[in-house]
Amino acid sequence: MIAKVEPLTTARALRGPFDYRLGTEHAAVRVGSVLVVPFARRRILAVVVEVAEHSDIDPGRLVEPLSALEADVPAELVELGLWVAREYVSTPARGLALVLPPGTGMGAGRPTAPRRSLAVAITDAGRAAAAGDGVRLTDRQHAALAALADGPLRATALARATGCDHACARRLAERGLVTLERSVEPPRRPSLRAVGARGEAGRALTEPQAAALEAVVARMDEAAPAPLLLHGVTGSGKTEIYLRAVAETLERERTAIVLVPEIALTPQTASRFVERFGDRVAILHSRLSVRERFDEWSRLRGGEAHVCVGPRSAVFAPVSHLGLLIVDEEHDGSYKQEGDPRYDARRVAERRAADAAAVLMVGSATPRPESYAAFERIELRERVDGQAMPPVELVGMAGVRGPLHERTRDALSDVRRSRGKAIVLLNRRGWSNFLACGSCGRAWECPACDVTLVLHRGGSPSGARRASAPAALLGGRGSGARRASAPAALLPGTGYVACHHCGHRERVPEACPDCGSVSVGRHGIGTEQLGDELTRLMDPLPVFRLDADSAAQKGVEAVLERFEAAASGVLIGTQMVAKGHDFPDVTLGVVLDADSTLRFPDLRAEERTFALVAQLAGRSGRGPAGGRVVVQALDPDTRSLVHAADHDADGFLEAELERREALSYPPFGHLVRVVCSSAENGPELAAAQAIRARLDSAGIPALGPAPLFRRKGRDRSQVVIKGSADARADMIVAVREAVDAVAGGTIGRGVSFAVDVDPQ
Repeated sequence: MIAKVEPLTTARALRGPFDYRLGTEHAAVRVGSVLVVPFARRRILAVVVEVAEHSDIDPGRLVEPLSALEADVPAELVELGLWVAREYVSTPARGLALVLPPGTGMGAGRPTAPRRSLAVAITDAGRAAAAGDGVRLTDRQHAALAALADGPLRATALARATGCDHACARRLAERGLVTLERSVEPPRRPSLRAVGARGEAGRALTEPQAAALEAVVARMDEAAPAPLLLHGVTGSGKTEIYLRAVAETLERERTAIVLVPEIALTPQTASRFVERFGDRVAILHSRLSVRERFDEWSRLRGGEAHVCVGPRSAVFAPVSHLGLLIVDEEHDGSYKQEGDPRYDARRVAERRAADAAAVLMVGSATPRPESYAAFERIELRERVDGQAMPPVELVGMAGVRGPLHERTRDALSDVRRSRGKAIVLLNRRGWSNFLACGSCGRAWECPACDVTLVLHRGGSPSGARRASAPAALLGGRGSGARRASAPAALLPGTGYVACHHCGHRERVPEACPDCGSVSVGRHGIGTEQLGDELTRLMDPLPVFRLDADSAAQKGVEAVLERFEAAASGVLIGTQMVAKGHDFPDVTLGVVLDADSTLRFPDLRAEERTFALVAQLAGRSGRGPAGGRVVVQALDPDTRSLVHAADHDADGFLEAELERREALSYPPFGHLVRVVCSSAENGPELAAAQAIRARLDSAGIPALGPAPLFRRKGRDRSQVVIKGSADARADMIVAVREAVDAVAGGTIGRGVSFAVDVDPQ
């Protein structure tokens, strides 16, 4: 027999699969087996993608695998991983790495394996010896036999209790006084800290909920069920429908996968599944240790758990007989992977559900235009508690000094007087957006990226990553900033300016290095400065901040738990505060600079603005006290904000689809983005031009090359391919061939290539 394998190596130019001869000791090898194989004078891991009777290569020239790992991958996941590699213009190795057991990874490092322990049990001869039949024992041996009289112990526990270590236990076993047996330890379950209100399992469904559940259950009996979109306003009870749909799936002896945007930001969703289904639920996410992830993966692979809850990577969970795949908050951008392969978990979920004849249900209060146009919709237009959606007031900031409008201050003052709770969203972290010299206009920029440095008042620059560029280049290039003739004088103590792309940090300057002026001004406002402002305004109410900086210091759950436990207070933060939280005592939601995302040349800018405001608005008014929302914007009359204020998702999406169709944007067309980068200026542009030329010769329309801002010390250039809805497959094939050809040639030397299909 021949095993055709894909080696787990990062080389893009590698062309597999490769054949290996299977000996009699490899009878258990099948598609999905993970092998250690000799490859180009190395030992590396490889995944079996096919088992064949014969090979095109002379069998005498083939070698055998060195060994096989205990954990293997389901055959359907092998095919899914290879599909991801093809669909997202990646390599088979990177696609297969997505479906491997946690801890396996690339190369031939020591992979994670089931944890085994050594159990020690006393024999009849050992009991006699412990009773004093004349057998000579050391003190530790006698203590060990006495401890084992009540039953077997793990060797580590025995050593802690009596001092009889593994060597001591082996000597007792050699004398026949104990037996030693290795066994697989039971998996350690990850802890899950739930924040936010819980649902009531026994509560009757509302009529719209019951109708929605009936529609989902009806799909479960279809041979090829079409996907469903559960379009429900915030607080309409979508999670309860998910729970009951999973229960119906389990009754049919099938399994379920539930995807959530981020476990840390939606803990109440995951906890409700564990509450309802107990040990039948496995949690998979990157914040678990490798051992915890492996144990949960093994429980799913072995059939001990039948429901998997997790973020985008959980779409590759090794469940068998998949019957239901749920994508909660399907509008969230975190379902798109940033690294290679840049897959979209929503599209992968659609593919996996189709392959398994499973029901795909995506849910959101603010669905993507792609889902709204493609899937049959189930509507939930009212909240389960009968509460009306909170009124939303749009206020214009033209001519307003300071970060808060008078109407916003009045609303916050009402919360302070009533000792209530409020959530305030500002989608910029830090203290100020940038520093600039008031005399010569110099702006402080990152030496490795063409962006300004953001001022942070908390923390210290010590221990931070430093870019390799000299201080004289801190002005950056291409922005009009002057080069420094001498290092800036820096203030001692806390506070720093930082790059949010590469992590470079430095101390806050006390004077301009170009002109010597001390008039260094701060411009813009971030969550850190806003928190300081609100602390004074809302005194004595506590103010809690949730952004990437505070989450790194305290943890997301800790901040949310403190806010939930407080009798009153204000939670401020970036988009994290709008993601799925359920706090019934929040009576005010505030969005600052709501139209800032509309100032970027992004086809999804309107969609993102609408979703962000609508989702934050949904956090308010979930309790008996009701609520209200204030939205600040430079242009409060913009289309996305007006629709969000009216809670009119249908109106927004229908208008957005008309605009997309006129411009042939998704879902009426497809985009592919190729970014070339190099450490020196020039090669990246030449590579992008070569890719564009190959695409032109293949008849594939492309835009560019166009320069991108320098990031992490690398110059970048991009080509964007735009095609019709039915040209997707041809586009992907042409891009793969062009990138592979350029990457393997002399033009591609020293250039990195990043291909992003369906860029977000």
